[in-house]
Amino acid sequence: MSTARTRSYVSTQSIVKWLTLAAGIVIALAVLLPIIWMAFTAFKPESDIVSFPPTLWPRELTLDHFVEVWNRIPFAQLYLNTIVFAGSVTIISLFFDSMAAYALARLEFRGRNIVLVVILVLLMLPFQVTLIPLYDQLNSIGLTNTLPGLIIPRMTNAFGIFFLRQFFLSLPKDLEEAARVDGASEWRIYWRVIMPLAKPALLTLGLFHFQYNWNDLLWPLIMSADVQSATLPAGLALFMGQHVVEYGLLMAGSLLSLLPVIAFFLIIQRSFVSGIATTGLK
Repeated sequence: MSTARTRSYVSTQSIVKWLTLAAGIVIALAVLLPIIWMAFTAFKPESDIVSFPPTLWPRELTLDHFVEVWNRIPFAQLYLNTIVFAGSVTIISLFFDSMAAYALARLEFRGRNIVLVVILVLLMLPFQVTLIPLYDQLNSIGLTNTLPGLIIPRMTNAFGIFFLRQFFLSLPKDLEEAARVDGASEWRIYWRVIMPLAKPALLTLGLFHFQYNWNDLLWPLIMSADVQSATLPAGLALFMGQHVVEYGLLMAGSLLSLLPVIAFFLIIQRSFVSGIATTGLK
Protein backbone atom coordinates (compact mmCIF):
# COMPACT_ATOMS: atom_id res chain seq x y z
CA MET A 1 0.00 0.00 0.00
CA SER A 2 2.80 2.40 0.94
CA THR A 3 4.72 1.50 -2.25
CA ALA A 4 1.66 2.26 -4.39
CA ARG A 5 1.24 5.66 -2.73
CA THR A 6 4.92 6.42 -3.27
CA ARG A 7 4.66 5.52 -6.97
CA SER A 8 1.53 7.64 -7.30
CA TYR A 9 3.27 10.60 -5.63
CA VAL A 10 6.33 10.26 -7.88
CA SER A 11 4.08 10.01 -10.94
CA THR A 12 2.17 13.15 -9.92
CA GLN A 13 5.42 15.03 -9.31
CA SER A 14 6.69 13.96 -12.74
CA ILE A 15 3.50 15.14 -14.45
CA VAL A 16 3.66 18.51 -12.65
CA LYS A 17 7.32 18.86 -13.64
CA TRP A 18 6.63 18.21 -17.33
CA LEU A 19 3.58 20.48 -17.34
CA THR A 20 5.64 23.26 -15.76
CA LEU A 21 8.37 22.74 -18.35
CA ALA A 22 5.86 22.83 -21.21
CA ALA A 23 4.24 25.99 -19.84
CA GLY A 24 7.65 27.62 -19.48
CA ILE A 25 8.54 26.81 -23.09
CA VAL A 26 5.22 28.20 -24.36
CA ILE A 27 5.63 31.42 -22.35
CA ALA A 28 9.25 31.80 -23.51
CA LEU A 29 8.25 31.37 -27.15
CA ALA A 30 5.43 33.90 -26.73
CA VAL A 31 7.87 36.43 -25.24
CA LEU A 32 10.53 35.78 -27.89
CA LEU A 33 8.13 35.74 -30.86
CA PRO A 34 8.40 39.51 -31.60
CA ILE A 35 12.20 39.29 -31.53
CA ILE A 36 12.18 36.18 -33.75
CA TRP A 37 9.79 37.92 -36.16
CA MET A 38 12.02 41.00 -36.23
CA ALA A 39 15.12 38.89 -36.95
CA PHE A 40 13.48 37.03 -39.84
CA THR A 41 11.90 40.21 -41.23
CA ALA A 42 15.32 41.86 -41.42
CA PHE A 43 16.36 39.23 -43.98
CA LYS A 44 13.17 39.41 -46.08
CA PRO A 45 12.87 41.45 -49.29
CA GLU A 46 10.35 44.29 -49.11
CA SER A 47 7.84 42.43 -51.31
CA ASP A 48 7.93 39.48 -48.93
CA ILE A 49 7.44 41.72 -45.88
CA VAL A 50 4.23 43.34 -47.17
CA SER A 51 2.79 40.16 -48.70
CA PHE A 52 -0.44 38.67 -47.40
CA PRO A 53 -0.80 36.34 -45.63
CA PRO A 54 2.43 37.12 -43.75
CA THR A 55 4.92 34.31 -43.14
CA LEU A 56 7.47 33.95 -40.37
CA TRP A 57 10.14 32.22 -42.44
CA PRO A 58 11.50 34.29 -45.37
CA ARG A 59 10.63 33.02 -48.83
CA GLU A 60 13.89 34.57 -49.98
CA LEU A 61 16.90 35.69 -47.95
CA THR A 62 18.57 39.04 -48.59
CA LEU A 63 21.17 41.26 -46.92
CA ASP A 64 20.12 44.39 -48.79
CA HIS A 65 18.47 45.97 -45.75
CA PHE A 66 21.68 45.73 -43.69
CA VAL A 67 23.68 47.35 -46.49
CA GLU A 68 21.11 50.05 -47.15
CA VAL A 69 20.67 51.03 -43.51
CA TRP A 70 24.38 51.94 -43.39
CA ASN A 71 24.01 54.04 -46.56
CA ARG A 72 20.73 55.82 -45.78
CA ILE A 73 21.75 57.15 -42.36
CA PRO A 74 25.15 57.64 -40.65
CA PHE A 75 24.71 54.35 -38.82
CA ALA A 76 28.29 54.16 -37.49
CA GLN A 77 28.01 57.69 -36.05
CA LEU A 78 24.65 56.88 -34.48
CA TYR A 79 26.11 53.71 -33.00
CA LEU A 80 29.05 55.64 -31.54
CA ASN A 81 26.76 58.35 -30.15
CA THR A 82 24.57 55.73 -28.49
CA ILE A 83 27.55 53.91 -26.97
CA VAL A 84 28.94 57.17 -25.58
CA PHE A 85 25.53 58.29 -24.29
CA ALA A 86 24.41 54.99 -22.73
CA GLY A 87 27.88 54.03 -21.48
CA SER A 88 28.65 57.41 -19.90
CA VAL A 89 25.26 57.65 -18.23
CA THR A 90 25.64 54.11 -16.87
CA ILE A 91 29.11 54.66 -15.37
CA ILE A 92 28.44 58.14 -13.95
CA SER A 93 25.02 57.21 -12.61
CA LEU A 94 26.35 54.11 -10.85
CA PHE A 95 28.93 56.27 -9.09
CA PHE A 96 26.50 58.96 -7.91
CA ASP A 97 23.66 56.53 -7.16
CA SER A 98 25.92 54.36 -5.01
CA MET A 99 27.21 57.34 -2.99
CA ALA A 100 23.67 58.61 -2.33
CA ALA A 101 22.46 55.09 -1.51
CA TYR A 102 25.35 54.55 0.93
CA ALA A 103 24.54 57.79 2.71
CA LEU A 104 20.85 56.88 3.02
CA ALA A 105 21.55 53.32 4.14
CA ARG A 106 24.50 53.77 6.50
CA LEU A 107 24.95 57.38 7.60
CA GLU A 108 22.85 59.04 10.30
CA PHE A 109 22.03 62.66 9.49
CA ARG A 110 19.13 65.02 10.06
CA GLY A 111 16.49 64.86 7.34
CA ARG A 112 17.53 61.45 6.01
CA ASN A 113 13.96 60.16 5.91
CA ILE A 114 12.79 63.34 4.17
CA VAL A 115 15.44 62.86 1.48
CA LEU A 116 14.30 59.26 1.02
CA VAL A 117 10.67 60.36 0.65
CA VAL A 118 11.68 62.98 -1.93
CA ILE A 119 13.55 60.31 -3.90
CA LEU A 120 10.51 58.03 -3.82
CA VAL A 121 8.32 60.91 -5.05
CA LEU A 122 10.77 61.52 -7.90
CA LEU A 123 10.63 57.81 -8.66
CA MET A 124 6.87 58.07 -9.17
CA LEU A 125 7.05 61.31 -11.17
CA PRO A 126 6.80 60.75 -14.95
CA PHE A 127 9.81 61.97 -16.89
CA GLN A 128 7.55 63.80 -19.36
CA VAL A 129 6.51 66.22 -16.60
CA THR A 130 10.02 67.70 -16.40
CA LEU A 131 10.85 67.40 -20.10
CA ILE A 132 9.90 70.94 -21.24
CA PRO A 133 11.47 72.92 -18.32
CA LEU A 134 14.59 70.73 -18.54
CA TYR A 135 14.90 71.40 -22.26
CA ASP A 136 14.45 75.15 -21.74
CA GLN A 137 17.13 75.17 -19.06
CA LEU A 138 19.63 73.25 -21.20
CA ASN A 139 18.82 75.40 -24.22
CA SER A 140 19.53 78.58 -22.24
CA ILE A 141 23.09 77.40 -21.51
CA GLY A 142 23.72 76.05 -25.01
CA LEU A 143 23.72 72.31 -24.29
CA THR A 144 20.98 71.27 -26.70
CA ASN A 145 22.03 69.21 -29.70
CA THR A 146 25.15 68.00 -27.83
CA LEU A 147 26.14 64.76 -26.11
CA PRO A 148 26.83 66.52 -22.77
CA GLY A 149 23.28 67.86 -22.94
CA LEU A 150 22.02 64.29 -23.28
CA ILE A 151 24.24 62.91 -20.52
CA ILE A 152 24.18 65.51 -17.73
CA PRO A 153 20.43 65.25 -16.82
CA ARG A 154 20.79 61.46 -16.59
CA MET A 155 23.83 61.43 -14.27
CA THR A 156 21.75 60.18 -11.36
CA ASN A 157 18.53 58.24 -11.04
CA ALA A 158 15.95 57.91 -8.28
CA PHE A 159 15.38 54.23 -9.04
CA GLY A 160 19.13 53.56 -8.89
CA ILE A 161 19.45 55.21 -5.50
CA PHE A 162 16.53 53.26 -4.07
CA PHE A 163 17.74 50.00 -5.66
CA LEU A 164 21.24 50.26 -4.21
CA ARG A 165 19.96 51.47 -0.84
CA GLN A 166 17.93 48.28 -0.52
CA PHE A 167 21.02 46.24 -1.32
CA PHE A 168 23.24 48.14 1.14
CA LEU A 169 20.68 47.58 3.91
CA SER A 170 21.06 43.82 3.40
CA LEU A 171 24.83 43.93 3.98
CA PRO A 172 26.11 43.15 7.50
CA LYS A 173 27.60 46.08 9.42
CA ASP A 174 30.40 44.06 11.04
CA LEU A 175 32.92 44.80 8.27
CA GLU A 176 32.17 48.53 8.41
CA GLU A 177 32.53 48.64 12.19
CA ALA A 178 35.82 46.77 11.97
CA ALA A 179 37.06 49.23 9.36
CA ARG A 180 36.04 52.19 11.56
CA VAL A 181 37.90 50.67 14.51
CA ASP A 182 40.98 50.48 12.28
CA GLY A 183 40.59 54.20 11.55
CA ALA A 184 39.14 54.00 8.04
CA SER A 185 37.26 57.05 6.79
CA GLU A 186 33.72 56.88 5.44
CA TRP A 187 35.04 57.28 1.89
CA ARG A 188 37.47 54.38 2.38
CA ILE A 189 34.70 52.20 3.84
CA TYR A 190 32.44 53.06 0.91
CA TRP A 191 35.09 52.43 -1.75
CA ARG A 192 37.06 49.50 -0.27
CA VAL A 193 34.38 47.65 1.71
CA ILE A 194 30.91 48.40 0.36
CA MET A 195 31.59 48.70 -3.36
CA PRO A 196 33.30 45.28 -3.78
CA LEU A 197 30.41 43.63 -1.91
CA ALA A 198 27.91 45.49 -4.09
CA LYS A 199 29.22 44.12 -7.39
CA PRO A 200 26.08 42.02 -8.19
CA ALA A 201 23.76 44.96 -7.52
CA LEU A 202 25.98 47.38 -9.45
CA LEU A 203 26.07 45.10 -12.50
CA THR A 204 22.32 44.61 -12.30
CA LEU A 205 21.64 48.33 -12.06
CA GLY A 206 24.22 48.94 -14.78
CA LEU A 207 22.23 46.70 -17.11
CA PHE A 208 19.03 48.58 -16.27
CA HIS A 209 20.68 51.96 -16.93
CA PHE A 210 22.42 50.82 -20.11
CA GLN A 211 19.32 49.17 -21.57
CA TYR A 212 17.02 52.07 -20.72
CA ASN A 213 19.29 54.74 -22.19
CA TRP A 214 20.30 52.61 -25.17
CA ASN A 215 16.65 52.20 -26.18
CA ASP A 216 15.45 55.65 -25.16
CA LEU A 217 13.79 57.52 -28.03
CA LEU A 218 12.01 60.55 -26.58
CA TRP A 219 14.91 62.30 -24.80
CA PRO A 220 17.48 62.02 -27.65
CA LEU A 221 14.77 62.92 -30.19
CA ILE A 222 13.94 66.12 -28.30
CA MET A 223 17.56 67.08 -27.66
CA SER A 224 18.99 66.27 -31.12
CA ALA A 225 18.24 68.64 -33.98
CA ASP A 226 20.20 66.69 -36.61
CA VAL A 227 21.12 63.08 -37.31
CA GLN A 228 24.83 63.58 -36.55
CA SER A 229 24.16 64.17 -32.84
CA ALA A 230 21.28 61.70 -32.51
CA THR A 231 21.25 58.16 -31.11
CA LEU A 232 20.19 54.93 -32.80
CA PRO A 233 16.50 54.96 -31.77
CA ALA A 234 16.14 58.55 -33.00
CA GLY A 235 17.93 57.71 -36.24
CA LEU A 236 15.84 54.60 -36.88
CA ALA A 237 12.68 56.67 -36.35
CA LEU A 238 13.46 58.32 -39.71
CA PHE A 239 12.31 55.12 -41.43
CA MET A 240 8.81 55.55 -39.95
CA GLY A 241 7.06 58.16 -42.08
CA GLN A 242 3.51 59.42 -41.85
CA HIS A 243 2.29 57.27 -44.73
CA VAL A 244 5.11 54.76 -45.37
CA VAL A 245 7.07 52.59 -42.95
CA GLU A 246 10.22 50.97 -44.33
CA TYR A 247 9.93 47.79 -42.32
CA GLY A 248 12.98 46.05 -43.75
CA LEU A 249 15.38 48.87 -42.89
CA LEU A 250 13.73 49.39 -39.52
CA MET A 251 14.02 45.71 -38.59
CA ALA A 252 17.62 45.46 -39.80
CA GLY A 253 18.66 48.52 -37.81
CA SER A 254 16.75 47.33 -34.74
CA LEU A 255 18.42 43.92 -34.93
CA LEU A 256 21.87 45.50 -35.07
CA SER A 257 21.05 47.86 -32.19
CA LEU A 258 19.84 44.94 -30.06
CA LEU A 259 23.18 43.08 -30.12
CA PRO A 260 25.08 45.14 -27.48
CA VAL A 261 22.27 44.82 -24.93
CA ILE A 262 22.09 41.05 -25.45
CA ALA A 263 25.87 40.75 -25.13
CA PHE A 264 25.84 42.83 -21.93
CA PHE A 265 23.14 40.65 -20.40
CA LEU A 266 24.90 37.39 -21.32
CA ILE A 267 28.09 38.64 -19.66
CA ILE A 268 26.46 39.59 -16.35
CA GLN A 269 23.46 37.24 -16.23
CA ARG A 270 24.60 35.46 -13.05
CA SER A 271 25.24 38.73 -11.24
CA PHE A 272 21.93 40.04 -12.57
CA VAL A 273 19.96 37.23 -10.92
CA SER A 274 21.98 37.57 -7.70
CA GLY A 275 21.43 41.34 -7.62
CA ILE A 276 17.68 41.02 -8.07
CA ALA A 277 17.47 38.34 -5.36
CA THR A 278 19.32 40.41 -2.76
CA THR A 279 17.71 43.84 -3.18
CA GLY A 280 14.16 42.93 -2.19
CA LEU A 281 12.83 44.00 -5.61
CA LYS A 282 11.43 40.61 -6.59
